[in-house]
Amino acid sequence: MLLAELTVRHTRRHMPTRRVALGDRVLPTGHPGYGPILLACLAATTIEGLDEEQAEALLPFLREARNGLAVPRRALRFRLQVDTEGLAYSRHRLLGEGQGLVAELDVHAHHPVPQLLGAVMAAAALASYPRQLALRAIEGAIERPGVLPEGITARWVTHIQQATGDFRAGRAPAAPGKGRATDVWWGVPAERRWAMEVFGFSPDASLEREDVLRRFRRLVRLAHPDHGAAHGGAAERIVELGEARRVLLHER
Repeated sequence: MLLAELTVRHTRRHMPTRRVALGDRVLPTGHPGYGPILLACLAATTIEGLDEEQAEALLPFLREARNGLAVPRRALRFRLQVDTEGLAYSRHRLLGEGQGLVAELDVHAHHPVPQLLGAVMAAAALASYPRQLALRAIEGAIERPGVLPEGITARWVTHIQQATGDFRAGRAPAAPGKGRATDVWWGVPAERRWAMEVFGFSPDASLEREDVLRRFRRLVRLAHPDHGAAHGGAAERIVELGEARRVLLHER
């Protein structure tokens, strides 16, 4: 049974840009606090991915999060934003299985820092009292790197492996292609899906080379300040479009 869920949207690890946003999330904070438990699991398993400078900046960032976070902003050398266009995603879930709990953690992109930032952003987005509960859970977890809350078992997966479920006990997972809108991407490799989403292609699109190039030229033109786009972020968007073109056309 699905008990809590957090989707973190982020650029892929090798991209020159560093951006993080929140996707779908269901984080119950009432007893026994499945949402904070999931955030604690995510923090415990990603804290060691910070370098020395990021680790020093984390505690002030957590203190600021107690009053909520203004977004967009920068933190730990990442840009935190609301817009999710063109971002890959990692989906983390807390499941009830048998008599125990399983933290199903997505290793998509093997990119730990955005996951920790996403956990803090999700906590900061809660109402005042549940926010404090969630942040305390995160703070406790980062003091014990790699140690999950008692009774929790970790399972490492990618989002392609995850079955679809919902929050009603006893309902079986949906088959691929049913249920959530994201299921239409079932079986599409994560890198190709990211590139298709950057260009706005549907999962069933027939991608001819000329179609990709035509879409690339149009989006680059729209992203350029000379055509009315904002200067801020234009260079990052154009780099992103170039990388997505490379993926779809199998360029080296």
